[in-house]
Amino acid sequence: MTGRTPVLSVRGLSVRFLMPGGRGVAAVTDAHFDVAGGECLALIGESGCGKSVLASALLGLLPGNAQTAGAALLGDLDLLAADERTLARTVRGRLVGLVPQSPAAHLTPVRTIRSQLEETVAELTGVRGRTALRAAAEKAAARAAFPADHLDRHPHELSGGLAQRAATALALVGDAPLLLADEPTTGLDRDLVDRTVDELRRHVDNTDDVDNADDADNADNADNTADHRDRALLMITHDLAAAERVADRIAVMYAGRIVELTRAADFFGAPGPRHPYSRGLLDALPDRAFTPIPGLPPELGALPGGCAFAARCDRASDACAVQPPLTGTAACHHPHAALTEAADRA
Repeated sequence: MTGRTPVLSVRGLSVRFLMPGGRGVAAVTDAHFDVAGGECLALIGESGCGKSVLASALLGLLPGNAQTAGAALLGDLDLLAADERTLARTVRGRLVGLVPQSPAAHLTPVRTIRSQLEETVAELTGVRGRTALRAAAEKAAARAAFPADHLDRHPHELSGGLAQRAATALALVGDAPLLLADEPTTGLDRDLVDRTVDELRRHVDNTDDVDNADDADNADNADNTADHRDRALLMITHDLAAAERVADRIAVMYAGRIVELTRAADFFGAPGPRHPYSRGLLDALPDRAFTPIPGLPPELGALPGGCAFAARCDRASDACAVQPPLTGTAACHHPHAALTEAADRA
């Protein structure tokens, strides 16, 4: 942690979908975590583990058959308890910027990228005037490496990677306190992956505020502004290289639960992950052991009573019939050893 006040504080967040016939699907169960100002928390895990459902819950974008519990405090505002009017007029774009997982579905198909950027700039920043809006939209596009000569194209004329960059540009416009990036590197080549996550990190580090201060010859005042407007990044990703590049902490989700929450330096370096599932994710990488995790995740509608990973784990025992709590950095009855000082830091 950075030692700063959390921008986002999640306590006991659970999401359950009610299905026909009375069946329930526990998509997210009892999630607890904070994201502090100046921090990037990367949420990782296999497809279908509940990462994007958690993100949708924070923005009130769940379908009508979803039931939520717990709290998600953004300052004094509980996002889970907020009504649609508050979410639409106060939260989305202004307090929480979203880089969506499926950008093409979030872009207006009948309008050019330029017009969508100009509208967003006008709404979130107050910039007015045709020339000023045009310049601001081009600057916003450049932040996400979106080419200026494509601004007058419609979404259907863009590749998947360009649509991703357009969505990223839109998310950055409002300089929201919390940036929620759901698979922000989908469809990008390695160079653009690095550039995109670096730009997301710059948003968190408030470097734009310092740059603006230089223009105004008032750096001291800008430092105060940066402290006052702490920003945080919650990045959902399958790209572990991108997570290692920019994250301060890693949260690992499996079958709807956060099973490990630790410093990125400890996760990717020494002593490494403590949860066997987390170890398996790293060992599956081509530049590591390139060894797949055996078996498949359980169905979220038929979760076992104990540890959901036990059936795939070579360390499982009878104790795993009981759900392990998140103790220290890992929710596991048989975690891998950790260096004492690393566990204390987490």
